[in-house]
Amino acid sequence: MTVVAPEPGELLHRMVSGRAEVAGGGVTHVERLPARPGMPVPWPDWVPTDLRDRLASRGVTAPWRHQVDAAEVAWRGGHVVVATGTASGKSLAYQMPVLARLAADPKATAIYLSPTKALAADQLRAVVGLADEGVRPSGYDGDTPTAERDWIRQYARLILTNPDMLHRGILPRHDAWATFLRRLRFVVIDECHAYRGVFGSHVAHVLRRLRRICARYGSSPVFILASATAGDPATTAGRLTGLPVTAVTDDASPRSGVTFALWEPPPLPGLSAEGVVDAAPVRRSALMETADLLADAVSHGVRTLAFVRSRRGAEVVASVARRGLGHAVPELADRVAAYRGGYLREERRALERALVSGELLGLAATNALELGIDVAGLDAVLLAGYPGTLASLWQQAGRAGRAGREALCVFVARDDPLDTYLVHHPEALFGRPVEATVLDPGNPYVLAPHLCCAAAELPLTADDLSLFGEQTPLVLDALVAGGSLRRRPTGWYWVGTGRPDVDLRGSGGVEVSIVEAATGRLLGTVDPAAAHVQVHQGAVHLHQGTSYVVDQLDLDDAVALVHAEEPDWTTHPRDVTNLRVLSVTSYVDAGPVGLFLGEVEVTNQVVGYQRRRLATREVIDTRPLDLPARELRTVAVWWTVAPTALPDDVDCDVPGALHAAEHAAIGLLPLVATCDRWDIGGLSTAAHPDTGVPTVFVYDGHQGGAGFAERAYSAAAEWLSATRTAIADCACATGCPSCVHSPKCGNGNDPLDKSGAVRVLDVVLAALAGRSVRAG
Repeated sequence: MTVVAPEPGELLHRMVSGRAEVAGGGVTHVERLPARPGMPVPWPDWVPTDLRDRLASRGVTAPWRHQVDAAEVAWRGGHVVVATGTASGKSLAYQMPVLARLAADPKATAIYLSPTKALAADQLRAVVGLADEGVRPSGYDGDTPTAERDWIRQYARLILTNPDMLHRGILPRHDAWATFLRRLRFVVIDECHAYRGVFGSHVAHVLRRLRRICARYGSSPVFILASATAGDPATTAGRLTGLPVTAVTDDASPRSGVTFALWEPPPLPGLSAEGVVDAAPVRRSALMETADLLADAVSHGVRTLAFVRSRRGAEVVASVARRGLGHAVPELADRVAAYRGGYLREERRALERALVSGELLGLAATNALELGIDVAGLDAVLLAGYPGTLASLWQQAGRAGRAGREALCVFVARDDPLDTYLVHHPEALFGRPVEATVLDPGNPYVLAPHLCCAAAELPLTADDLSLFGEQTPLVLDALVAGGSLRRRPTGWYWVGTGRPDVDLRGSGGVEVSIVEAATGRLLGTVDPAAAHVQVHQGAVHLHQGTSYVVDQLDLDDAVALVHAEEPDWTTHPRDVTNLRVLSVTSYVDAGPVGLFLGEVEVTNQVVGYQRRRLATREVIDTRPLDLPARELRTVAVWWTVAPTALPDDVDCDVPGALHAAEHAAIGLLPLVATCDRWDIGGLSTAAHPDTGVPTVFVYDGHQGGAGFAERAYSAAAEWLSATRTAIADCACATGCPSCVHSPKCGNGNDPLDKSGAVRVLDVVLAALAGRSVRAG
């Protein structure tokens, strides 16, 4: 007997009524997003009949208007970005002009770039049956066997790859790719909203290097970009490619109606807000709440996808949901699984097929299923925590909604300032423009190594300088002075041995391997920037649900040796941070308050760690560490407040107020910038040496900056207003993880003054109202 899945409203009602009533938890808001009809248009005359027939055999009998609008721009030779919702058919917007051109010109070539191997493989399967036989579409990445690479380079006319492979495997060997590059007509950049921060800045220069090499071979390819719905996509795409780009944003695809619920987990039983110890959780875990909701949905026959922020979290949600179903509906327990990076390709494909076919009813996944892989058409989506940006939120939510069927999406808040703010301020999610993607190709720490790469590929000439931006002459002078490049009358030459080494993902060096000492088994890796915090000696490290304790961190060999152990305590690093202002780029003079943007130097050193009981959060002891200090030259936004403007009563602890405001501001920054709280850092002080007054700094956690501080500076009023509201509206008495506690605080969340933070932010916001920016 087939079980008919309930409609979204009924399913939500059953989820709520089937759970114990707990004060302070559950649905905080329900938004109804109406269905939308599609707007098909005729095929362009230039689309070959054979291609139309192949598309028709897959059920595509007519394109949507936005697909044709974007394809027409590209066919006429214009660069274009199509920024529309999930499952809106953005792929067809590039497939039409690319496959039509490759069919019309038997020598033409094209490159497709995606941020992940999985997405490129998914797109390869889509185009293999659409392209003419002579196109020979081929995947080209780090897993491609050497023997196949030579064949692909010689015979494939459509290559599907990623920026890393373009950077390491194609551009340095451009002479071997000369024929392909000379005939290059299109470059497709899929999911371009994923290229943000330092990674996006690196990719921007990889694309400039590609354009430079193509120009030397006589080609000038058209760039076609596809993005989730994003703010100002033309500007972002232009910054990424260095070219003028036309944006197509009016989504003409049909959309099922969506019931979107905001859900706050209930408070933990027996724990009062006043009794919170350090960063102990106040509310039930979003993972546990999501697992229960996933089990509820599956028990009603609803095909559901739960998005979880971490690999371990995906495993936990799937495991807990299976266990719950095993007690309630045993026959459904095996129809829930986890999906994450680290699985073999065959395993991922099998899970995708099982989900689409209905063999699987529930899947807990990381954002590996966000970036374009075709699993749209589910009944419900659960979001375990805010995914970081509105673009990602709508991308994930769009996975729900089979043709003609209503969908349910539930956002489950984590115990976090931003998540708590969002579930109580739905206007920050619904009807609000999606944020613009932030990247900064002018970052000298990103630009310099790419100038070295470019010089190693072909000597740089004066004609090339404008391609890489206005900072190029100064950075070239520094590279010459440092001995990396040599200046000659004909240009700048790379003088190093071998090729310049550049990490596009911005991890900042060699990854630290985590190795089980007794067996030599490699458990995983951690970015060098995070090694001091995550795998210092004595740290507890979790891997696939198993606890390990670090015996030794060898920074010279980039390895952390660990042993398996299940201690009844956790570890929390303690650090010391110093910050020096190097220059001011821009500022707002607001009387007793100043708002600044500029370059800073941050010195951070992990000096020890605390061990705390798992059950009670009691501090067992504090142990010292001997780790080197790390220096970071980056961009910061900061505000100062004259001491005379601060509350002067004994109830306000100024250092604690500033510290609490700093924590909350870091937590709320992703509301206005495409960043995660782990991308940024902060410092607060009652009298900073460089300002002489109470100051709060928030800085980019990447060398040279990532563009987040600039965005915070330009949206300071919105950002700090939301920060003030998040603190003031929290029901706790003195501060908790939902408002001013930070999981990454190196001072153990001490001191903190919640009420004082609200009063300080009141002073800042009142002074900044209506003030304008000045250049430094």
